[in-house]
Amino acid sequence: MNMSIFEAGMLICFGFAWPINIYKSLTSRSTGGKSMFFSIVVDIGYIFGIIHKLLYSPDLVLYLYILNLLMVTCDLCLFFRNRKWERRQALEAENACRMPESKPADAETLGDGPEHAGEDRKGGRNR
Repeated sequence: MNMSIFEAGMLICFGFAWPINIYKSLTSRSTGGKSMFFSIVVDIGYIFGIIHKLLYSPDLVLYLYILNLLMVTCDLCLFFRNRKWERRQALEAENACRMPESKPADAETLGDGPEHAGEDRKGGRNR
């Protein structure tokens, strides 16, 4: 088994960044500063690294690739969760702006308008 210490070091360094990103995604519930495209490209890169390790150079570094792939995929899932939450919040805010304000009751809404002349509020004729 011929393990590259430099490849392992690279994956360890990358691996320190992902838990921080996951924590920020969990706590902020925001997609701000995140790129779905970037995360997908990084995931694909890790998949290629895993395939290379399995076919040509199996060693312990394979587990670092798998760990990093899992963390990036977790952050990507949180991206979709946060985007859904942001859209729901925006829709609720939009609906709140559209809600008509309650108006004071006027004669027409109470049934005392011209079309109801001669009727009491229960729909019967005034005596």
